[in-house]
Order: sequence, then structure tokens, then C-alpha cells
Amino acid sequence: MYGGGNIGRGFVGALFSLSGYRVNFVDVAKGVVDELREKQRYPIRIVSNAGCEDIMIENVSAVDGNDTQATAEAIAECDIMATAVGARILKFIVPNIVAGLRKRWAEGARPLNIIICENLNDANRILEGMIRELLSDEEQALFTETVGLVEASIGRMVPVQTDEMKDGEPLRVCVERYGFLPVDKSAFKGKIPVVKGMVPSEPFDFYVKRKLFVHNMGHATTAYLGDIFAYPLICEAIADADIRIIVREAMTESAIALSRRYDVPLDALVLHICDLVGRFGNAALKDTCARVGADPARKLSPDDRLSGALTLAVDQGITPVYICAGIAAGMRRYLAEAGMAFSVENARKVLSEVCHISPSEPVSGIILRFCEMIRGGITPAALRKEADAMKAASLHNII
Repeated sequence: MYGGGNIGRGFVGALFSLSGYRVNFVDVAKGVVDELREKQRYPIRIVSNAGCEDIMIENVSAVDGNDTQATAEAIAECDIMATAVGARILKFIVPNIVAGLRKRWAEGARPLNIIICENLNDANRILEGMIRELLSDEEQALFTETVGLVEASIGRMVPVQTDEMKDGEPLRVCVERYGFLPVDKSAFKGKIPVVKGMVPSEPFDFYVKRKLFVHNMGHATTAYLGDIFAYPLICEAIADADIRIIVREAMTESAIALSRRYDVPLDALVLHICDLVGRFGNAALKDTCARVGADPARKLSPDDRLSGALTLAVDQGITPVYICAGIAAGMRRYLAEAGMAFSVENARKVLSEVCHISPSEPVSGIILRFCEMIRGGITPAALRKEADAMKAASLHNII
């Protein structure tokens, strides 16, 4: 398990352990590595509004990621591998992965499936490109034959762990109960291993887009609206009835677009939205709007959760009014972090330069209208009422 952080320990590594594997974590955080080596176990606390449940994850150890030889040996010997290091760190672990593959190939040609648990579009293609750059022609052929780069959709919410959450145990991770791990069925090489909670699915692009444009988009919209109306926590923001309606309707706009694009039943997506809204309200996670809304430039970028969801909706003939409200709120956060005034002029620049949304697009006017309202000071109820009116008008034009 390359990455011993919140997702590595709190989700994927735990699933490996609960499936009967001995789990070797690779990390560069000396404290985490030393604790895992010494204790060979760590606790997970499943938290909800109804209480908590403690689970001990057994049969684990760790390797220092700065030790290339030890890391290569761990990769050469393993039955299955996963990464959860963060999209920005992925490139730094590639030399160690290549060293591990070379050692593995020298000892035989057993297939190795690497489950990529990074919050990154086309993570499998990006990682493949970085690995292939370091391989010879002969190694390229071995890579194609033996290595499966398997995208995963990480749905479990794991917030930043506070000292209160750790409760005296430095390795403890507090997580929500949700424990499903959809993975790309078509990407495996050889027999698909049995892992508790892992759901091999195809076509997998639908699950990637569902996570990004429903879950991530709704989560970010909650965070940015929470910013505006002074709610520090996600659970506090989603508890506001008007914010909850805006978020739910934005997710529904994405769900309808996904249903049309991938020809999947809408009712299952609606149930997924209901589940997500309830999970956003998990006060025991203590997840903050600051964390969920971090890096607004990436989250507003053309292919990411907000602008990407908008584009998909427009392509499917939907006027995404509520998604526009989320984008306007995200632009406010972006401009604040950039030290720029939240003006209509600056908002237009962000639309063009960050979101890549043309000023000539009808949705541009909707977003700027929301920007004006937010800038002028508005209540959640008034924002929701305006969104409802604009949505009704858009539907009337269709009918």
C-alpha cells in the first residue's frame, strides 16, 4: 500500500488487511513508518451521528519510501498493490515503482495489478505515461503484458485527523462507514483478486464521472456555500435547508446528465444523491468547508468537478442553474485566496481563464448573476429562491 495516510490506512490498506492480506505500507513519514513497524496494527474508528465503532487493523508493517531498495523488494514480492499518495506526489514515487517492477521481472513475470486511488482524472493513463518514460523497449513489452493499472473511485470520506480524533493513538483514523471501492474491471491483468468491499465494474468511466460530477461537485458546492454563509463545517452547511436544496438540485442536474450520457437508470443515481446528502451531514467527521473547498483553481478547472459537471450538463441539453450557483460560490473563494476583489470584472476573468467558459455561453450570464447576488450580500433562502426561479424559467423555455 503505497501511501500510509488517511486513505491508505483509513480505507484501502484496511480493506486489504480485512481480506486476509499482510499489508506493507510505503511512506516517507518516519513517525508513521516507525509506529506501523513496531505495533504491526492500528485502529480505525467508524464515526456517525449515532456513535462510533472501533476496528483494529492487524497484520501490517511499513517500509520507508526513501529506501529505494526496500521499496523495490516490497513491490517485487507483493500479490497486489495500491497507491494513495495524492495526485501531486504521484510523479515522485514512479522511480521506486519502476525499480520494483524491474526486480519483479528479474524474478519472473507474475502479473501485478496496481489500484490507483488518486483524486485525478485519467490517473491510469497519467501513471502509465510516467512509468513508460523510464522503461526500455524490452521493459515496455513486459509492462504491457504483466502490469494492470486499475483506476478506483474513492467514495469514503476521510477528513483531516485532529488530535481529538486520534484520541491518544497516533495511528488512529476516523472514517465514515461507507466502504465500497469501485474499480475498473477491464484493467486487471490475470485473475481479479478478491478484496473486501472492492467492486470491479465496467464501463468504469461512468463511475469516475459519477464520483467527480455528483459526489465531488456536491461536496465542493456545500463547502463554497458554507464559506459564504459562515458555516465552518460541512455538516453545518448541509444542515441549512436552503443550502441543502441547492446542493441536492445541483447533484440532480449532474445525475440527469450522466443518465443521458451513459444510458443508466436515473433512479439509482437519485438514491445515491440521497445517501450522499445524508453522509455530508455526518457531524462526527468534523469535516471543514476549508478542507473540502481547498485548491479552488483545480476544482474550477474545465474537466474537474464544477466546470466539468456544467459542461456535461450543457452537452446533454440541461441548463445547470444550481451547478452555476456552486461555480459562483467557488469563484468567490478563488478570488479571495488570490487576494483579488470579488468583482464582476474579476469573475469574468476567472470564467475565461480558469473555468474556460466562454462569455458568450448562456451559462456565463447565470454564473455572473449569482456572483452579483453573492457580492451584494444575500441569504441562503434568497439565493435558493433565485435559483429556483431561473430553473423554472429554463424548464418553461424547453416545454
